[in-house]
Amino acid sequence: MAIELPPILSNIVGWLRAGYPQGVPEADYIPLLAILTRRLSDEEVQQITGRLVDIGVLPVEKTDIGVMITKVTDEMPLETDVQRVRNRLESGGWPTIGINEPS
Repeated sequence: MAIELPPILSNIVGWLRAGYPQGVPEADYIPLLAILTRRLSDEEVQQITGRLVDIGVLPVEKTDIGVMITKVTDEMPLETDVQRVRNRLESGGWPTIGINEPS
């Protein structure tokens, strides 16, 4: 009996099978995982920003953003996602501290 995958996973598996009909070479595992790493959706960035503003965590620190990302996604935050939330906060006029631009 075959297990039915959610549509998103079916799409990923189909993409992998098309690109690697003989199977994924060992050297390609890490680059593939990097491509498939989850990142925040625009809606999640908006939700996290809204929550931080609503609870009055101002000025917002990097740690505050990371904690809120973890609460929303139940995953460790990526630096790129922290930056996206920071950028959205700053574009809305909300102050941030202790958050450096990515190098």
